[in-house]
Amino acid sequence: MNPLRMPFWGVDAAWLFYLLAALAMACLGLGLWEKISLWRQGRRAAPAPSSKQALGPALADVLLGRRIWRGGRIAGLMHLMLLWGFLGLFLGTCAVAVDHYLISFLHGRVYLWFSAGLEACGLLLVLGLMLALARRWLLPVARLERRPDDTLLPLWLLAVACGGFMVEAARLAATAPPWGAWSFVGYGLAGLFPGPEAARELFPWLWWSHALVSLGFIAWLPWSKLAHAIAAPASLYLQGQPLAVLAVAAEEGDLAALGLRHLLHLDACTRCGRCVEACPSARAGEPFSPRDVLHRARRQARLKYSPLYRLPWLRGRRQALLERDRAAGWEDAWYCTTCRACLEVCPVQAAPIEMVRKLRAGLVEQGSAVPPPLMDTLEKLHRYGNPWVAKKGAKAAWAAGRDIPDLSRSGQEADWLYFVGCTTSIDTRAQGIARALSDVFTHCGVSFGTLGKKEPCCGDIARRLGEQGLMEEQIEATRDLLNGRGLTRLVCTSPHCFDTIKKVHPLFLEEGLPLRVLHYSQMLHRLWRQGRLTFDHPMPLKVTFHDPCFLARHNRIVDEPRGLLGAIPGLELVEMAEHGLNALCCGGGGGRMWHEIPGQANLAVRRLEQAAATGAELVVTACPLCLIMLEDARKTGGFEDKFGIIDLSELVARALRLTAAMDEEAV
Repeated sequence: MNPLRMPFWGVDAAWLFYLLAALAMACLGLGLWEKISLWRQGRRAAPAPSSKQALGPALADVLLGRRIWRGGRIAGLMHLMLLWGFLGLFLGTCAVAVDHYLISFLHGRVYLWFSAGLEACGLLLVLGLMLALARRWLLPVARLERRPDDTLLPLWLLAVACGGFMVEAARLAATAPPWGAWSFVGYGLAGLFPGPEAARELFPWLWWSHALVSLGFIAWLPWSKLAHAIAAPASLYLQGQPLAVLAVAAEEGDLAALGLRHLLHLDACTRCGRCVEACPSARAGEPFSPRDVLHRARRQARLKYSPLYRLPWLRGRRQALLERDRAAGWEDAWYCTTCRACLEVCPVQAAPIEMVRKLRAGLVEQGSAVPPPLMDTLEKLHRYGNPWVAKKGAKAAWAAGRDIPDLSRSGQEADWLYFVGCTTSIDTRAQGIARALSDVFTHCGVSFGTLGKKEPCCGDIARRLGEQGLMEEQIEATRDLLNGRGLTRLVCTSPHCFDTIKKVHPLFLEEGLPLRVLHYSQMLHRLWRQGRLTFDHPMPLKVTFHDPCFLARHNRIVDEPRGLLGAIPGLELVEMAEHGLNALCCGGGGGRMWHEIPGQANLAVRRLEQAAATGAELVVTACPLCLIMLEDARKTGGFEDKFGIIDLSELVARALRLTAAMDEEAV
């Protein structure tokens, strides 16, 4: 007797099944059509390039769940069970259709192994679903929500899987084939039936129940969060591609005109809560949640551009929801520090950083819900080219008494342009970085110059605050000045300047000289590797390093600063509980340096609490914004007698015993 699959065994009215299946597939197609329509809208707003190089890492992330394992072994195991269980059953269903309608191949040993494989996949799915329910209800994970659909989805899928096992069990109990043990789960459950006749009578009821539950799930799938199974692979693939800068929103809080990558992010998000768990603002109890931003953006984009909401009977509902969103406001967008911690932990790379920037762009465009200090900051940027003082030409004051070439003047030349930056050149405390760094460069024989009082703002501040037009003006001014002087090699003090000039400027500059941009920590590390920077005097100090977000997470520069610290004899580096790519933000990014919001927490104090736990004598950083935030927190948080705050450039200058770095007030 040849083992084979018998379609519709013991079932009548196959036509009814085909009718219901057609309806389910129609619902599935309608849902997919709506999503594809939205994604096409995003493709028109910001086309996304393709790359063969990004395909391999994306497949590894999808099929192996690499990013999910980083958040915990149980989460990784659960995801693999669900993924491979569901994928196996889906492919098995497709194989059955091919066998029934096209080419018959499920018979003999192939059928036996096929049956065993489906049983294994079904068992994996059931175990994964039970683990998922346990993580939400029995041993709840704090970051996981407990909404109705968070329970309905796994229970429904569990009903599908268990129903399939019971159908197979009834069939085996009724027919008792000699190869029944290959379907090992169904074979084990067959004993639940009192006899072959009872199993034969119950089989149609079980089969139709399983069919209805399964077809209902297929119809609901694109409307559930399980649709992330389609969006997440595309989101991960596009994450490795260059990011197009989004245009200014024409309407306050308008998130509809997002690019393809960001619309995919919205559908890829499963609200797992890892972003909330990592967000410094949310952890501090501020009214901001990356997860909620994504959820609200998804709803607004759908209301704006979904073809379904153009139907007459849904227009009223659409308008009511849009009015509700507009009344709620987007003031919480100003809490985001743009630290990228959410993106670092998100399994599908669906972070709302660019969406927050777009929200701010809409608010600035309308002039509504913008904190007054930020409006003042933007006004200074527009009038005076810096966010600090209402005075032009203030950027050269720090260099008084130093013979540094001004490369904005004709006849002045140097190998490297030292791009000082607004904060470093103007803020009293941060000016020590520029002085120390210029002294170190001179000591090492680096040929460098600055742009003096003509140095423009790089555009980062305007970009983070959502002033797109002002950002483009500043980028164009920088381009014209660099091109006019033939300056192609830059070293930046601020990681924010470094990030903007390296990543954002090329998106706007169709013409211009190719730039080579380094952060100063990279430059100093290179000088040390070349033997031009040597430390001959021991410094018996215990230090800890605070990783600036735009240096570590945004640009993956983690080893260079630590390499320099390790090169100083006698220096002991002790790490904080959160460091490197997982470092806690100081709270100065995203424009928060220039304003205070009601309910805003002092994130820098929380960071210094971690520093105090290390017992370090100095907290070292490599960003002027971090330096200012941590210095202020040291004074207001009661840490003045515990340790000092110093920039990496200042510490290097002290280790070299350069005169400008011996001012103890700096630490």
